[in-house]
Amino acid sequence: MPTGPFSILIPSWNNLPFLKLCAESIRAHSAGEHEIILHLNEGSDGSLDWAREERIPFTHSKENVGVCQALNEASKLATTDFISYINDDMYVLPGWDDALQKVIQSISHRRWFLSGTMIEPTASRNRCALAPHDFGRTPADFRRDELHQQFQAIPMQDWNGANWPPNVVPRALWEEVGGYSEEFSPGMSSDPDFSRKLWEVGVRHFQGVAASRVYHFQSSSTGRVVRNDGRRQFLEKWRITQSTFTRCYLKLGAPWKGPLSNPRPTPKLLYYLIKSALRRR
Repeated sequence: MPTGPFSILIPSWNNLPFLKLCAESIRAHSAGEHEIILHLNEGSDGSLDWAREERIPFTHSKENVGVCQALNEASKLATTDFISYINDDMYVLPGWDDALQKVIQSISHRRWFLSGTMIEPTASRNRCALAPHDFGRTPADFRRDELHQQFQAIPMQDWNGANWPPNVVPRALWEEVGGYSEEFSPGMSSDPDFSRKLWEVGVRHFQGVAASRVYHFQSSSTGRVVRNDGRRQFLEKWRITQSTFTRCYLKLGAPWKGPLSNPRPTPKLLYYLIKSALRRR
């Protein structure tokens, strides 16, 4: 199936040094001529002036509206057939988009969701990230040359459960499910909610692409906001826990073996469903 450039949505909240580096990496390391679209929350750090100088399209809110609304606002400026979401604290590596486009071209339909693979400086429970591989925590101490020399040698295979950014989805599918759910603002649990909405409209191709790599500085903005109780919201909305969905439906982190099927009623699944029902009381 033919592919083309992506409309890359980047929400940012007064994070200009990271945003500059992110945009620079997209321009330098992309095989295609993608359009970059920003949503600038506040922009009091000079990011508004910078975006104008760089002639990067953007939407703007005077206050931080959270990632969900930011993505939805920015998506209104998209002109391509594919929506990509990248965090402003990510540095894309050579071949990131080419690897995604090769997978897109191998799929005979447009009911899919793909994620790239993050390289992160600190260890976490995220089995889909390559960690810990510390090449710096800020643009100031970023060991770029060292990263470029080593990133391809870190072993990884394609994985199940496309969920987090960097990701890409057909624009028509994004519009069909209404983008990100703004009731999850400022954004906790909005990524699995988006995947769940795709699941509800029949998407079963959730592929993490190992060859599409970005360095994720993990410069989180969540410490500056009042968090929503995303796990509770997910449970109330979908009647199962977020972990049940990612574990039993998306099979998150398992080796990629092809499109998913509806989960069979195994004792394990029944256990998690009962657990979900009890938590809703």
